Amino acid sequence: MHRATAAISRTARQAGNKAVASAATPRRTLASSSSLGSIHASSATAGTSRRASPSSSTSSDACRRSLATVATNIPLGNTTSIPIEIESEPATIVTPTSDMAGFEITAGESSQTTGKSRQDLGRPIYLDAQATTPVDPRVLDAMLPYFTNEYGNAGSKTHAYGWESEKAVELARKQVADIVGADPKDIIFTSGATESNNMAIKGIARFYKGKRRHIITTQTEHKCVLDSCRVLQDEGFDVTYLPVQSNGVVDLKLLEDSIRPDTVLVSIMMVNNEIGTMQPIKEIGDIVKKHKGVFFHTDAAQAIGKVPVNVNDLKVDVMSMSGHKIYGPKGVGCLYVRRKPRVRLEPIINGGGQERGLRSGTVPVPLVVGLGEACRLAKKEMAADSAHIRRLAERLYNGITAELTHVVRNGDPDGYPGCTNLSFAAVEGESLLMSIKDIAVSSGSACTSASLEPSYVLRALGAEEDMAHSSIRFGIGRFTTEEEVDYVVEKVIKSVQRLRDLSPLWEMLEEGIDISQVDWTQH
Repeated sequence: MHRATAAISRTARQAGNKAVASAATPRRTLASSSSLGSIHASSATAGTSRRASPSSSTSSDACRRSLATVATNIPLGNTTSIPIEIESEPATIVTPTSDMAGFEITAGESSQTTGKSRQDLGRPIYLDAQATTPVDPRVLDAMLPYFTNEYGNAGSKTHAYGWESEKAVELARKQVADIVGADPKDIIFTSGATESNNMAIKGIARFYKGKRRHIITTQTEHKCVLDSCRVLQDEGFDVTYLPVQSNGVVDLKLLEDSIRPDTVLVSIMMVNNEIGTMQPIKEIGDIVKKHKGVFFHTDAAQAIGKVPVNVNDLKVDVMSMSGHKIYGPKGVGCLYVRRKPRVRLEPIINGGGQERGLRSGTVPVPLVVGLGEACRLAKKEMAADSAHIRRLAERLYNGITAELTHVVRNGDPDGYPGCTNLSFAAVEGESLLMSIKDIAVSSGSACTSASLEPSYVLRALGAEEDMAHSSIRFGIGRFTTEEEVDYVVEKVIKSVQRLRDLSPLWEMLEEGIDISQVDWTQH
């Protein structure tokens, strides 16, 4: 094992610390310009980015942002060749040896993939950005050295390997803090938003249980929040699950009326993961701060990098964040925990006392570095990303509704545009998903879509069961293209029309019959 590690390090150093990175999205390559060995930044510009801003089109970042067609094939075996095809430039062949002792990098054949569609490449169009996002190539670039050369434990205080890793972790902590206006010392690294939410809700409740035992949340929170609250109910806590209005927004007066002398925590998410509704977090923070001893937690996993966030302006005490929702790696996130005035938590993981003693365990340096770089990029490019996503979301919605009637937009029309949740009357959502298998979308939250039950979020909005079953969530992201959206619009329209032609319910709707009023026992 040590020999293999040493060989990898030698090979990386000989190649100038440049390794091959490939990520498989068909039309747009996530192959990093600086990690393709002989292919340098200028090669990425061959397949010109469809959305590089004029002001940065010649910059290094724009070169790295430029994405071209990629096809990967990674069979298993003693000697594996991984061809990476890049538009109009020679490909790179990476051949890992059987013992993974190093990488042989050789020139490959010129790519012939120019003009190929996603379907030709056997990969669906990805429109599920609320479930996860691909790692940005620049994030991968930042992470790679910490897998090979800079592999020290950030907790090792007696040698340079540990010092270098600790320095990288603290830089990442600052980068995360900067995107939310926080003090870096208030950032606690975790494995992701689910752990952060568990840590915040259970940690606060259990620490203050001797004085207060009431928690307030909403019916449309992420499942990990709701399940954490149910666990606390089993421990004797009282939980109020606030209903929401038809657009998914909480009623502020109802919230204020629900706060009691024994309330310890209010937990309300910033942007909903299924419908994109944005809660009035600043107004909620103002309400909570009127009541001494009540803490305010928000799950911001779907908000960071998409909408401006400042923890001081919003008056949040605790806030959860995730890496893989902002083009960072999976398996890492963080929890903002205010120190002034100090919020106390009972740790849910005990051990070595890392992260202010609140989250023990060896800090995964490469993942933390990736989270930091993802936050840096998200802050820098938030305006450009937002404009790009809003334009494509409008193109998607307007294109579909121009041809189809009886389409309901779930949630708040003024919510986050990158999350477009639509219900198609007289169409079963699962049938529609099967009809558009070359498009990667979701019929509900990625955490609950395996269930055949209709979305609890849509039911909380007051949606009828049949309309909740007919919903599809379209998630647009940084790397989504105009061509992809146009293809999705065309495919969805044709599929819905075909399914409706087969449905007797559609005939009734066209005749003006209110299906909800039909007594089916008479048929």
